[in-house]
Amino acid sequence: MAEQRKKLRLGELLVQQGLITKDQLAIVLAEQRNSNIPIGRLLVRLGFVTETAIRDIMARTVGQESIDLAQVVADPEALSLVPEEFARRNHVLPIAYDPVEQVLTIATTEIFNVVALDQLRAMLGPQVELKTQLAAEAQLGDYIDQFYGHELSVDGILTEIETGEIDYESLAVGDDEYTQPMVRLVNAILVDAVKRGASDIHFEPEYAFMRIRYRIDGVLETVRSLHKTYMPGITVRVKVVSEMNIAETRAPQDGRLSLTLNGRPVDFRVSTQPTIYGENIVLRVLDREKSIVNLDRMNLPAETMSKLELMLARPEGILIVTGPTGSGKTTTLYSLLAQVNDETVNIMTLEDPVEYPLTLMRQTSVNEVARMDFANGIRSIMRQDPDIILVGEVRDKETAEMAFRAAMTGHQVFTTLHTNSALGAFPRLLDIGIQPDIMAGNIIGVIAQRLVRMLCTHCKEAYAPSQEERALLGTAADSASFLYRPIGCKHCANKGYRGRTPIMELLVMDGDMDELVARRATAKELRAEAVLKGFHSLAEEGIARVIDGSTSLAEVARSVDLTGRLRQ
Repeated sequence: MAEQRKKLRLGELLVQQGLITKDQLAIVLAEQRNSNIPIGRLLVRLGFVTETAIRDIMARTVGQESIDLAQVVADPEALSLVPEEFARRNHVLPIAYDPVEQVLTIATTEIFNVVALDQLRAMLGPQVELKTQLAAEAQLGDYIDQFYGHELSVDGILTEIETGEIDYESLAVGDDEYTQPMVRLVNAILVDAVKRGASDIHFEPEYAFMRIRYRIDGVLETVRSLHKTYMPGITVRVKVVSEMNIAETRAPQDGRLSLTLNGRPVDFRVSTQPTIYGENIVLRVLDREKSIVNLDRMNLPAETMSKLELMLARPEGILIVTGPTGSGKTTTLYSLLAQVNDETVNIMTLEDPVEYPLTLMRQTSVNEVARMDFANGIRSIMRQDPDIILVGEVRDKETAEMAFRAAMTGHQVFTTLHTNSALGAFPRLLDIGIQPDIMAGNIIGVIAQRLVRMLCTHCKEAYAPSQEERALLGTAADSASFLYRPIGCKHCANKGYRGRTPIMELLVMDGDMDELVARRATAKELRAEAVLKGFHSLAEEGIARVIDGSTSLAEVARSVDLTGRLRQ
């Protein structure tokens, strides 16, 4: 009876959603009486609905995530945990394993197969947590064959390539991509990079070899060096999946690709650059899950948080985030927008390009082909009844004027600017061509930020600071009898650091500051007034993070200029 109710429920759900008619449901139920085939498979066999539609509606019904295995790249570590025979017998496919959190993600067609899941838990041990995702039945068998049938580790694939011939023709997207080891090699490198938390992947051609480097926590490190014979295959494969022109090797190209790695969707922005030894390829990893962080998870000091909330409370004006490339400006802007993003406001963005698609926001890419630049984009957005506008970057006078015009007409505007400090925003805007009386009263505040690596909590070591280090600490040295330095252990891959945290200097504008800006006060006068209002420079914020043990003095000195403190 329960089985009959379940069958009826799926059919009724499909009728309610308008995916099948009542007549089609009646036909399927009549067929079902004469056979023992599940209703979902019958619906697909009769051509009434697609496998994907059933997978998605079942996932929604049971509150589970669904997954399209065609987009999934195999994780060798996950596959090694579950024997092939068990996977086939119980219709489960391991797709991702996180060794830090000890979470194994599996795709299955039967979320409620309690016996199989219990057997898997017993096999893996109590420390491993299982996460299930619903897959289409037709796909699962094919992908178990594919993932288990081929070598998927980088070393194993390299051995396979060395002993065989590379067929460049089959590097294009074909029916059976997994028969081609070069396809698996590129996939394995991408999985490895995302697992290690890389933000960029570099394929760099040299005279006799290709160097592969990852940027992890802001620092590049070499992970492999391959003979130059691998270069053409890797280049062609990356260009094919990024939808670039593989015949064009003398001009730079840009592309994009999306894959499901480690059980979640990850996008890559791909860029090629011709060099004397071949094409240099850089992939920027756009991992939505890791990159968009709520403000309360950013480990910001309480004072910084209250100042940010004060800025966000201003209903109109322009909020500027400054810092060099890679200092987390975009992440901070998205985090600020996430604080105010709900159904009561209309948030519109102009970006170059859109990196993270988000719900409830209207996002537009600046496009040279369609003659949509930042200034024209703001002009058209103003006619779309926005409450909040995000302008990716203020680069020229026209864009700056339009952004300030939007702020003056009652909108909240968020944007970025390339300057070294918060106070440096005013001379930069003057240089672009914005008049001081326009700036005064229309700037909510300026956030300057840097990202510093955090010390690994498992292996950081306390030590007594030297005389020079005490000089850098300044007055804070009195309260610091010891500091921490990196050592390195298995938890941080022997680097001594794990993860990054932002350090921010926040300049909150008020009437007094506006008056100084309007009469073109010197940087010294602006700084003196800001300090009276509780302004802390990047150096001071960085030193505070050193004293509380979050990071090391050497790491702060790498990102922030501390030399001025020696002269004080």
